[in-house]
Amino acid sequence: MNLNKTFLLGRLTADPILRTTTNGTQVATFSIATNRVWNDKVAGKKEETEFHNIVLWGRQAEIASRFLTKGGLVLIEGRLQTRSWEDNQGQKRRTTEIVGERMQLGPRSANQNSGGFQPPTPSTGVNQETKAPEIPTINVDEGPTEAPSIDTNEIKKEDLPF
Repeated sequence: MNLNKTFLLGRLTADPILRTTTNGTQVATFSIATNRVWNDKVAGKKEETEFHNIVLWGRQAEIASRFLTKGGLVLIEGRLQTRSWEDNQGQKRRTTEIVGERMQLGPRSANQNSGGFQPPTPSTGVNQETKAPEIPTINVDEGPTEAPSIDTNEIKKEDLPF
């Protein structure tokens, strides 16, 4: 059995680039930076940064281009893929990238309002005082108006699951 799985948590080095293939499929490419910190016995604390090329397809590509921005935190789960091609000068070129299968967006800062996100307004059915969705009032003509009472004498210790 073989396994090709990567998990990366890092920050975008630039905004994603969204393209569309000839058959209409959307593809987003971007790079993220991850760092590793360790203590060296001689030099003390050391840090190393790696850059990873990410490719997302379809709906995830659209979401990434809409909500991810340079410096934003993102978690990518995917697989490694190496591609080969010949450049304009006839040189053989290779690149290894992560093809994303799942993506989780990082937290937004309080002043970040990108990607078409609009704060709720009264016209969108949200109560401005509590910021909670308004619950419609339903009038029911039948049935009790009070919650039924429970007789505590009916409950036995043996019936309790704990």
